[in-house]
Amino acid sequence: MSEDFDVQSGEYGSSQIRVLEGLEAVRVRPGMYIGNTTSLGLHHLVYEVVDNSIDEALAGYCKNIEASINADGSITVVDDGRGIPTETHPQTGKSTLETVLTVLHAGGKFGDGGYSVSGGLHGVGVSVVNALSADLEVKVWREQNMYTQKFSKGIPVGGLLTVPTEKADRTGTSVTFMPDTSIFTHGIEFDYDILAIRFRELAYLNAGIKISFADLRTGEGFTPREEIYLYEGGIKEYISHINEDKQALHEEIIYVQGVKNNVQVEVALQWCSDAYTDNLLGFANNIKTKEGGTHLEGLKAVLTRTINSIGRKRKKLKEGDSNLGGENIREGLTAIVSVKVPNPEFEGQTKTKLGNSEVRGIVETIVSETLTEFLEFRPHIADAILEKALQAFNAAEAARRARDLVRRKSVLESSPLPGKLADCSSKDPSESEIFIVEGDSAGGSAKQGRDRRTQAILPLRGKILNIEKTDDARIYKNNEVQSLIAALGLGVKGEEFNVANLRYHRVCLMTDADVDGAHIRTLLLTFFYRYQRDLIDQGFVYIACPPLYKLERGKNHFYCYSDRELQAQIATFPANANYTIQRFKGLGEMMPQQLWDTTMNPETRSMKRIEIQDAAEADRIFTILMGDRVAPRREFIETYGSKLDMSELDI
Repeated sequence: MSEDFDVQSGEYGSSQIRVLEGLEAVRVRPGMYIGNTTSLGLHHLVYEVVDNSIDEALAGYCKNIEASINADGSITVVDDGRGIPTETHPQTGKSTLETVLTVLHAGGKFGDGGYSVSGGLHGVGVSVVNALSADLEVKVWREQNMYTQKFSKGIPVGGLLTVPTEKADRTGTSVTFMPDTSIFTHGIEFDYDILAIRFRELAYLNAGIKISFADLRTGEGFTPREEIYLYEGGIKEYISHINEDKQALHEEIIYVQGVKNNVQVEVALQWCSDAYTDNLLGFANNIKTKEGGTHLEGLKAVLTRTINSIGRKRKKLKEGDSNLGGENIREGLTAIVSVKVPNPEFEGQTKTKLGNSEVRGIVETIVSETLTEFLEFRPHIADAILEKALQAFNAAEAARRARDLVRRKSVLESSPLPGKLADCSSKDPSESEIFIVEGDSAGGSAKQGRDRRTQAILPLRGKILNIEKTDDARIYKNNEVQSLIAALGLGVKGEEFNVANLRYHRVCLMTDADVDGAHIRTLLLTFFYRYQRDLIDQGFVYIACPPLYKLERGKNHFYCYSDRELQAQIATFPANANYTIQRFKGLGEMMPQQLWDTTMNPETRSMKRIEIQDAAEADRIFTILMGDRVAPRREFIETYGSKLDMSELDI
């Protein structure tokens, strides 16, 4: 129901109350059901349909799921589950198939006995996909028949058609839909890579389920592709994939599985000797819990308690020694915890934090017993993990001393902020932003061109430390890193991220548009990813996009941000037109007003927010490109180097 108040007449009666029938509410307020109507919401439609097939698989009735982006841009998802029931539904008087497609919250996951556990963040079901599709066709194979029905914008087009099937024993469901362009006004083109990441993730999280994915589009910009995701090892294989370019501390992956109070728990753990941070991935009902939750809290607590207990038994920790901290124990750990909860409660800003309080204790109980037994029967692995944790503890102590030394040596005893920081006057982090720039010349232009009320500037000298292959003690001795930590209010590496201490809610990396600038940007991203990854996960890190060219013709000038944009602008000029092109090699070449107009003015600038679609792949790529092992990096360059367009390299 929505309230429409007639402001001009001032009337507010029954005629101003509008009742939204059926799926009309979904079309009026789509954001309430799928998050938004941009690319995120568009791809969420596919997840909703695939989640139904995964639910069938979790219930033990489906082994194969086939998804495809069709030649016309529509999506088809086919499974070999039981098929949506087709008999008349007692409550609606329509077929159950039509009821599921046209009634909100109608389905097996909302009642008793359909599914004990179901996936999907919103759990809104295929009816929302139907409501937001220009056309949708569903086919069901069951009871030796094939049932077909078509819909348009959530409304049935004709009745349920029934024909006998050629294969009498075939069961399953097929859904084909084309999103409605009047809802998805930003476009309805599906990104193969975004969907592939999700399907691969689902295959890892649900061992033994085969997901086939094909892109059947042809024409300019499209390459037909097909991939199959099938992982019999489940999350153990996921850990192997993430760590394939790291040096494992123990080859055997620790695996824990158990059920308590209808909550299913799966955990896989592996420590690596050449990693200095942890990488913990949490999932609840196949949803990636970016903001953490009780399952991750339980895992962290039981790891700390169990490893300390084993350390005492193994005499690695003496009687008078203090316990190892959780961050010391988790250094170098890659862990996946996946829970299946009958009634999940999602919290947090993006509804990706598991809130069920009972899950913490369940994870602790199940993991404690198995992990203790595993380590007691494999003392060499226990000793290796303890040795790694003790090294981390000693490095943390050295880092603390180095940090204290830096603070004592600071000439700005009265102020912890770095001297080269040009701060903004606002004390409200939500409206404040900091631009991290390279060098004093770019810093000078930025300081003069900025809005002093909300924009701070921090110039860095040279390239910062690559912390992918650096221990903590060296990190805190580095002046540029120290400046970053102090300016942003980041605190200590390994500690829980506290957003209340963050001084700016937009951290903007503004580097030159050349190879050196790209390298500095990569080093900064490595720093944020490894030092305080929550900054990226919670959407605080941005990349500023300065123009590459200034195109002048007569009294008019145009800023172009790519070669394509430049050529497109030139193409609008007469054939014999005179014009000049200025290539900006560095931000220091730009006048303060130019920098403000093109890159810093919130009204006109273009910014890219850093988001991690695939946390496992991001971790692997950072390890390959920024780690200290040469062989994986050489292999990466040999594999992908031939695909580079050398003319686009700015060297």
